[in-house]
Amino acid sequence: MDASYPLWVILSLTTINQFFQYALGQNRTRRESTDEQRLFSALMYNYDHNTRPVYNAAHPVNVSIGITLTQIFDVDERNQVISTNVWLDQEWFDEKLVWDPAEYNGLKVFRMPCASIWRPDIVLYNSADDYNDGYMQALAMVHNNGHVFWPPIVKLRSTCNIDITYFPFDDQICKLKLGSWAYDGFQVDLFSREHPVDLSNFVSNGEWELIHVSAIRNQITYPCCPEHFPDITFHIHIRRRTLYYTYNVIIPCVMLSMLALSGFWMRPDSGEKVTLGLTVLLAFSVFMLLVAENMPATSSFVPLIGIYLTTVMSMTSLSVILAVLSSNINHRGQKEIAVPRWLISLLCFLSKIMCMDMLFIRPNGRDFSEYRKQSSRSLDQRQHGVNRTYQCMSTALSGDSGCLMDYENGNAHSHNRTTCESQNHISHQPNRQADESKDLTLILERLDDLIAKEDDRERAEVFIKQWVEVAEIIDRFFFWLFVISTLFATLFLIIIYPLFKNPGTIGQMT
Repeated sequence: MDASYPLWVILSLTTINQFFQYALGQNRTRRESTDEQRLFSALMYNYDHNTRPVYNAAHPVNVSIGITLTQIFDVDERNQVISTNVWLDQEWFDEKLVWDPAEYNGLKVFRMPCASIWRPDIVLYNSADDYNDGYMQALAMVHNNGHVFWPPIVKLRSTCNIDITYFPFDDQICKLKLGSWAYDGFQVDLFSREHPVDLSNFVSNGEWELIHVSAIRNQITYPCCPEHFPDITFHIHIRRRTLYYTYNVIIPCVMLSMLALSGFWMRPDSGEKVTLGLTVLLAFSVFMLLVAENMPATSSFVPLIGIYLTTVMSMTSLSVILAVLSSNINHRGQKEIAVPRWLISLLCFLSKIMCMDMLFIRPNGRDFSEYRKQSSRSLDQRQHGVNRTYQCMSTALSGDSGCLMDYENGNAHSHNRTTCESQNHISHQPNRQADESKDLTLILERLDDLIAKEDDRERAEVFIKQWVEVAEIIDRFFFWLFVISTLFATLFLIIIYPLFKNPGTIGQMT
């Protein structure tokens, strides 16, 4: 610039040039910034995310809470923990995040990082995690009137009092208790959303069926402090699917019970009855261990399937004891012990109930004592006939005319007469008398021994058959008794008793 110009002119032109350069720079900067950038810069100007977003400290921040349940991940009965995947929906009003949409080309909803704004410290009170890793750093949806909506995805592991009384037909009601950890109700007040539970994205679980989810607002005031502490508790009602346990536990138990009952149809003298019972008892023990592995080690509840297995195992153990008793009864006949009269009366009553015929204890409808007397009379008659023949033949060899005297008196038939004639003919042979007498005496003695042994054998067989029949009747009676007991235990414990469960009581206990 020419030095001939005055100094004030030079300063004036310099100032005007700087002003135009500044104005052009501001316009260029305004054209390079977006509406969201300008809005974010304006909102974050003098914003502190560590303090509550209310201008009046006496006013609380009202936070509405809801969940979108997406999956029941796992239910750990032994550790009594339930794992769920949820979207934790939270909304509140932030008095600092308010703007005029007209200044930002009609921008009414702005998504901004959640770490830049204030968030309520909502935690799971009944958490089973060792520590809290925090929520997903999802974007917060901010409206121009200050309404903030933040739905992070959370995997919650919460404690749940598992009631296994009706296992595997049990219902469980687990709680998710959510609330502020540091603020009281005068600073952060909690409410449930208009629709607190959303199940539109729920993925069904293979073991548990979701029945119902509800939300309840609770407010606790401790005696020490006037402040109240609100929380939102979600109750998740689930029911166990029984198809797996029906095919893998219940049906095998019923089949093993049928095998235990089949042991009563085996012969009482068969030693495999005890072996079968012990094998079935061992199989039940294996099933008991499988069920116990999934159950919590607690004495507060006894599972229904455990009661059923214990009942059937007790009945199987009793069947083994009865098999030993039946085998002992079956072998009492070898000792030639008579069946007591009281037992005969009892067996008569049981045989009528079970429509069984008593062939050896009451043959042809007669009393056992009469049968025993008739058998003894027939044995005495046969013994008397042998003695009579022996006496007659001895008399003939000794030359006695007893047979001839009977013939002369007319007391003998033609057969006896022929016999006496032959005996008299033998008596006229003195040379062979001594030898034939000895041989005949020896033959008669041997015949007498054989008849006595046959009589003893028949008597022993009668006693054996009687006690075998006693064992068969007792086995049949216990078979029907065990059939009725098994059916009753199965129907009552597996079908009838689970119908009386009260989920409301379970909810109160948890």
